Amino acid sequence: MGAAQNALAVLQSAAPQEKVAAANKLAADWTENRNIGPKVLLIADNPARPKVPSLVPPKNVKRRRLGTPSGRGALLHAIAHIEFNAIDLAADMIARFGHHPDVSEDNREAFIGDWISVCHDESRHFILLQTRLAELNMSYGDLPAHNGLWEAAIKTKGSFEARLAIAPMVLEARGLDVTPGMIEKLTEVGDVKSANILKIIYNEEIGHVAIGARWFQELARRKAKDPESWFHALVRDFYKGQLKPPFNVRARTLAGLKQGFYMPLS
Repeated sequence: MGAAQNALAVLQSAAPQEKVAAANKLAADWTENRNIGPKVLLIADNPARPKVPSLVPPKNVKRRRLGTPSGRGALLHAIAHIEFNAIDLAADMIARFGHHPDVSEDNREAFIGDWISVCHDESRHFILLQTRLAELNMSYGDLPAHNGLWEAAIKTKGSFEARLAIAPMVLEARGLDVTPGMIEKLTEVGDVKSANILKIIYNEEIGHVAIGARWFQELARRKAKDPESWFHALVRDFYKGQLKPPFNVRARTLAGLKQGFYMPLS
């Protein structure tokens, strides 16, 4: 199958192990044949999901105190939920926007290949977290989670530029700001295993934000837009609230996000 069909299979897989397997097949098939394939026409707003975790408003997700195994497990569960959603976000980028007319034919293979690599990374992150949860006598689905990440995906489903701006350059970039603090706290309480997993995720998420920033700036170039002012307008239209400092300027800069993108929105 082509990349879009394989990406749709990821979105249509509900059980965590099935979704991860579909993401792995997407990556393996792409490595073998680089088959872009035809566009898929019917993409649901919501991907298939397991029966658990139950989804609740963000304010109803309990705070995570890292001094106990259960508290650390709750933190890792929340991150696992983000990574599970991120598998679908990357697959949705391929299925929904891989054949978008604003992706030139010369760039289409590179665009799809980038998001396949992101999807594969996110599935691996999820497995790392799921394995660590099992070591803490927990599993994904044991605790409620919120659906904020996918609500942003639904809001941007009709706008290629807004999806590029919000998903990697706002939401994933926020992860670059907060993850170092989590790593430090986990290390302080002696949970080096969990801290090391977050280090892997953090370093690879810099690359994911870089992919989003690069394609957004390529799109701005094609449309003769100033990338920073266009980004500001899209964030104001598609994202609730202001961006929250403090920012991880070093990681954001490594990802190609100059301060002019986000500082005026804070």
